[in-house]
Amino acid sequence: MKENQELKDEDKYQKLNDMIKESHNIVFFGGAGVSTESGIPDFRSKDGLYNQHYKYPPEEILSHTFFIDHMDEFYTFYRDKLNSLKYEPNITHYKLAALEKKGKLKAVITQNIDGLHQKAGSKVVFELHGSVLRNYCTKCHKFYDASYVFDGKGIPKCSCGGIIKPDVVLYEERLDDEVVSGATKAIKKADMLIVAGTSLMVYPASGLINYFNGKYLVLINRSATPYDYLANLVIHDSLGNVFQNILDD
Repeated sequence: MKENQELKDEDKYQKLNDMIKESHNIVFFGGAGVSTESGIPDFRSKDGLYNQHYKYPPEEILSHTFFIDHMDEFYTFYRDKLNSLKYEPNITHYKLAALEKKGKLKAVITQNIDGLHQKAGSKVVFELHGSVLRNYCTKCHKFYDASYVFDGKGIPKCSCGGIIKPDVVLYEERLDDEVVSGATKAIKKADMLIVAGTSLMVYPASGLINYFNGKYLVLINRSATPYDYLANLVIHDSLGNVFQNILDD
């Protein structure tokens, strides 16, 4: 543990604001907890997607093999559980977009596929697991927006007859090399890394934190993570509580 983390909440908020003021190249790395306050369920909490009961386990449904072998079932689940079009960004998304506009925040790296960072105004976003907003024909690669897939029924088909697949990284699929490379470069150049709303248990995404060599590492999550002992500041609280205390000036 780099510094004493047994501080009162108000002191932690002040410390976070002081770190932000001192920093000029901030990178934010977020997980499912960033979007839960918009109403989107996470995966691993007691009320999360993976603890709900379906005909098949959600981890199996969201795999490449299941997509190929049980496409109808995949799209039934996908439309029912992963449609983020009805959700709006929350204070965390908006505060990050504001920090980017000021020139403080250089990049957002997200494990989420909901597109809420861009909806809030963020421009530089590395989506490690893709996005439901992008969908492509597996045959001719024609682009289709999210509404085309979510508002349809059955297996979505392209005008060429090919099957349309969401641009999301399923289990058994590789992360996009260009996205990982961009995220890695951003972290390497950062003088401050804020990691929030993630348990840091999912590899390879969690391994990105190891590329940080800057001054301030901040971890914000409701529960402890395996990297808490490395951080300059640890806040175990909801992101909404934390980001509403980030100063606008």
